[in-house]
Amino acid sequence: MNHPAEMALHQYMEDAVAGNTSMSDATIEQVANDIADALKRQFGSGKSRGDFNIRMSNVGRPTCQLWYEKNKPEVAMPMPTTFVMNMMIGDIVEAVFKGLLTEAGVKYEDTDKVTLDCGDTHVSGSYDLIINDAVDDIKSASDWSYRNKFDSYESLASGDSFGYVAQLAGYAKALNKKAGGWWVVNKANGKFKYVPATGLDVDKEVDNIKNTIKTVDNNEFKRCFEPVPETFRGKATGNTILNKGCTFCSYRYDCWELTEKPAVKSQAKNPAVVPYVTLAEEYING
Repeated sequence: MNHPAEMALHQYMEDAVAGNTSMSDATIEQVANDIADALKRQFGSGKSRGDFNIRMSNVGRPTCQLWYEKNKPEVAMPMPTTFVMNMMIGDIVEAVFKGLLTEAGVKYEDTDKVTLDCGDTHVSGSYDLIINDAVDDIKSASDWSYRNKFDSYESLASGDSFGYVAQLAGYAKALNKKAGGWWVVNKANGKFKYVPATGLDVDKEVDNIKNTIKTVDNNEFKRCFEPVPETFRGKATGNTILNKGCTFCSYRYDCWELTEKPAVKSQAKNPAVVPYVTLAEEYING
């Protein structure tokens, strides 16, 4: 375990399975109010989800994506009808997890708004919680992300297209607190763990945030990722495919002229569909 509070949480959950716990009315009201606030925010804010501004939750994302959000939001892929439900699941997980922390006797400072001063630009957001003078985020994750992306700080930072590292560093700098880490809950099976932000250089990340703001303010567009040469059994096919850093970007079809087709060299009965950026001549009409 990576955090002292993990033992208290596991003990509380073990007692709950055995039927030896109760939850106070105050905690139940806390959880219910947090979920009610989330319902109002997700379903009744009256604000367009496409309104652009730099905030803690997006300042760590690739600058090419931020350029699109600012300049060409209309070309984004439509959000799936499941989008808001997925956001609500994350909000519910956070609300319940905080309730469990409370009942397990873990002392923490609850969410509040904060602003990071970056010269002429002020970046605002709401942190999740502070434990032992360190700011933490709570994330709900798919089973794959839980096992791979949130395996460690290094694995998260190596492919952080959602900007979680910069977000945590921004909160830590604005609050003058330590950067703690991430409480991660597996949406598939309810497992949870703590991933400490060991190795996170807050000042370096804040410098990156300032550079991102400068790029956005200058309205500079430059792709942050390059196409990846495709290989089959260790040999190059002559094709290039979409970089993994672009996989979840809503603007990838406008940014790249993608050709999606079954893997050209695969011998599987149902080959995976691959987003090709370029195709060698021999595969164009194949």
